[in-house]
Amino acid sequence: MKQNKVIALVGPTGSGKTAWAKVFAKKYKVKIISADSRQIYKGMNIGTAKDISLHEDLVDIIEPNKSYSVAQFQKDAEDIINRYLSLSEVPLLVGGSGLYIESVLHGYIIPDLKEHSLEVRKSLEKLSEHKLVQKLKKLDPASLLKIDPKNKRRLIRAIEVSMMTRKPFSTLQKKKKPKYKILIIGIKTDRETLYAKVDARIDKMIKDGLVEEVRSLLGKYGRSTIAFNTIGYKEIIDYFDGKYTLKDAITKIKFNTHAYIRRQDTWFRRDKNIKWVSSISQAEKLIKKFLL
Repeated sequence: MKQNKVIALVGPTGSGKTAWAKVFAKKYKVKIISADSRQIYKGMNIGTAKDISLHEDLVDIIEPNKSYSVAQFQKDAEDIINRYLSLSEVPLLVGGSGLYIESVLHGYIIPDLKEHSLEVRKSLEKLSEHKLVQKLKKLDPASLLKIDPKNKRRLIRAIEVSMMTRKPFSTLQKKKKPKYKILIIGIKTDRETLYAKVDARIDKMIKDGLVEEVRSLLGKYGRSTIAFNTIGYKEIIDYFDGKYTLKDAITKIKFNTHAYIRRQDTWFRRDKNIKWVSSISQAEKLIKKFLL
């Protein structure tokens, strides 16, 4: 019985999730749903490593200057999953955004305050990461243990929820009983090999026109767009501002991507439900058994 069964494929950026997802989509007829907090944005293509040859739900769904919360992703993903399940299709959630994955599979209860907190969010977006960290430290120090102090978007989210609900954000991320039978497959990759792979990918992004993509997006949406606080985009913007040479900006992108990979790995390692595999054949064995 396929009914109510959901598969997730997770792992750090560059670990091979997209390539594996293509194989699974063809072999097992699964329906791919992206769980990438940056591929949701239209026009941010090269820097987010979108693969236009792969059909995925929840890619290119919103303009970069529009807000999109974890709660909204949770709702959108669950609607799509339920639609596929009603058709006896197997949804495959693919991505490296840990909170997006967990919000769906583990049922976080996350308040969606998007319409009520627009003014609060606008005021917070004007603050530096350092000031946001200090503000969150007063409101909810427990959240700082889970949030990267350089992730401005998540800092703002935690602060606005704490301010609007008058309760610490960390206390609101409770879990409810999962709605689905789930199989979570994690791609296990040697760290140094992964670094080399993403470095080569970043070099290709530059050759493919990342600098031109960022320049075009800035012209269309302006510099205050919070989506541009993304690895690969913020460093190129700093290059435009004269803070770095292009060579130094590329080096910075690689350094920040390595750090992001470590944070992703730490996040996913917390989840004891993930079955880690080092080859696609191992993953296929798990899928076949799960779908029986």
